[in-house]
Amino acid sequence: MLIILAAGSVFFPGLFLLSKQCLKSIPALRWSEGDAVIVSARLVSSIQAVMASSAGYIIASSCKDIIEDQHWLTSSYIMFAVPYFVYDIYAMFMCYWYKLRVKGHEEAAAAPQHMRSALASYLRREFLMVLHHVVMVTVCFPVSVFWRQGKGDYFQGIMFMAELSTPSVCLGKILIQYKQQHTLLHKVNGALMLITFFIFRVLLFPYLYYAYGRYASIPFHMVPLSVPWHCNLGAALLMAPQLYWFSLICRGALRLFRGTSRSQRPTPPGDKELQTTHGNTLPQPANGYNARSSEPELATH
Repeated sequence: MLIILAAGSVFFPGLFLLSKQCLKSIPALRWSEGDAVIVSARLVSSIQAVMASSAGYIIASSCKDIIEDQHWLTSSYIMFAVPYFVYDIYAMFMCYWYKLRVKGHEEAAAAPQHMRSALASYLRREFLMVLHHVVMVTVCFPVSVFWRQGKGDYFQGIMFMAELSTPSVCLGKILIQYKQQHTLLHKVNGALMLITFFIFRVLLFPYLYYAYGRYASIPFHMVPLSVPWHCNLGAALLMAPQLYWFSLICRGALRLFRGTSRSQRPTPPGDKELQTTHGNTLPQPANGYNARSSEPELATH
């Protein structure tokens, strides 16, 4: 177990550093430090998502009895992925820091000792995402590895598959970072992101209740009354931020649709200052959700 944990501790930060160095040193690219950091963080998140989703599919498809059947990959991948959530808090901060520098904010453009104020700003702005990562490490990890006592690997595998929405989220953030909102790729990716997030992060929890109800031969509406209270509490706490983030995704998609419609008409001169104010003055949050953004930049996790 410790070997797997150590492997994850080396793999994710190492992949981030390798990707950043390649983007900076490849002659055809020669990206700046900030651009390399931001894209490398998205790349690592996407790779972790593909690995988690693949592991989840293997586990879920191998468990015929959704309660008793076990698969060795369940606990192994949990141990391997735990360091990712710790690393990702750092990676999100670095993305935030370099976005501040690009935008010319005083706290980021000043001397390094002002990084403390940037960190405080980051924690306020990204409180929900950071809290999500902390809970994954401090609560979900021990519950999944020790408290379950080997039961419910099927449900754990399904939970892994929630990461299927992450690659499209990361691509969306990269396209917005480089002002490619007008492209067909951005619109197609946005639709894919909306669909995958809804299926694999919002509908996931009702499906888990449905699957247990079918297994126990009880009606769907009776499942919450038939499972332990802490299972309902855990599902509610995990689903709440997903619903919040999905609402922001829908609002962003609606703004994108309206923006596309307005682009057919000339822009009144008085609106130019408003577009500047609400467009790029403030840095996008590291998790990708911004209720004030004119385009839907969506979350990683």
